[in-house]
Amino acid sequence: MTILYCDCFSGISGDMFLGALLDAGLPLDYLADHLKRLNLAEFKGVTVERVHRGALAAVLLKLDVQEYDSSSNHDVHDLYRRLSNIQTLIEISDLPDPVKQISLKIFQKLAEVEAKVHDCSVEEVQFHEVGAVDSILDIVGCAVGLYYFNIHSIYASALPLGTGRVKTQHGVLPLPAPATLELLRMAQAPIVASSTKLELVTPTGAAILAALATFTQPNMRLKQVGVGAGQRNLEWPNVLRIIIGEDDSSTGKHLEIETNIDDMNPQILGHVMAKLFQAGALDVYFTPIFMKKNRPAVKLSVIVQEEDEFKICDMILRETSTFGLRVTRVWRHEAEREMRNISTIYGEVPVKLKFMNGNVIQATPEFDACMRLAELVSVPVQQILQEAAAASRTIKD
Repeated sequence: MTILYCDCFSGISGDMFLGALLDAGLPLDYLADHLKRLNLAEFKGVTVERVHRGALAAVLLKLDVQEYDSSSNHDVHDLYRRLSNIQTLIEISDLPDPVKQISLKIFQKLAEVEAKVHDCSVEEVQFHEVGAVDSILDIVGCAVGLYYFNIHSIYASALPLGTGRVKTQHGVLPLPAPATLELLRMAQAPIVASSTKLELVTPTGAAILAALATFTQPNMRLKQVGVGAGQRNLEWPNVLRIIIGEDDSSTGKHLEIETNIDDMNPQILGHVMAKLFQAGALDVYFTPIFMKKNRPAVKLSVIVQEEDEFKICDMILRETSTFGLRVTRVWRHEAEREMRNISTIYGEVPVKLKFMNGNVIQATPEFDACMRLAELVSVPVQQILQEAAAASRTIKD
């Protein structure tokens, strides 16, 4: 399971997070292509610049966004988007569903906080700074990056908030901004003392963490590091570091239970397999083997979650003739998967999709469903499989 840790020693903003994702390996053209799917006329493109913040090299994100022209015929209220406007923008786009879900979750959290801060309903909230095009792009871009890396969980360090004042569409406000403070309160985020008279945690950065992150440092096996630059040069390296890796807290959480059986009616094996799956086994399989005295036998192998060890072992001992079991800790690396129904000329068929880096690389029709459909419409099952395979090739991510 791939996880991400945010080292927020200099705070966090949306563009710092996205810059760090790009530095960690998110392809720029992949990001640009997905952001264009929002169909925002103001968005012209995205570039990056390698910069130094103190002694550290980092990626500085640069969004090419057309500025609002006060002489144009646009209504000024077009600049103030409500949650429903942003939801529609995202929902009608051609973005992958997981990107939409992550983006909408962040904006929903923002809307709830703005409603509380300004004492109004969620439907009445008008996003100003956070509703601006660059902030929308930051949030959706971060969702794209999380989707690309197949991130399952996000973790974050304690946050330095900064102090002082900031000019907003609501006038001059104290730092941390009220929305930022409320987001972090709702997330019960830990903070560390900072006398810096600057905004170190922006509402966008706070919303990403409040919606998605757990504030603790995880056990993980490191794979990638990304460093995103803040806009200002400070007395220290003004960067956000992200660490991407495999969740190591699950080490040993999967077990393989095995036994060799040479003295049992083989008709019972199918019954045993069914019961093991019903009890929560992740996989069950049989291997033909030869034992002592050259006796033909079967090796039963079962993959289980660690917490199911005793339940599964007890079941095998009760349901088979074996006197003992071997238990080994194992690790599993899993591709992202999803079931979808596809339409064929004979009817709908469920297909298992396999994803790598956000792309569909395999589509497998479910055989049992194809067999039932073949019987229903009185055609060979091979014909159903061929039609389902042909339809599967048209599936997009």
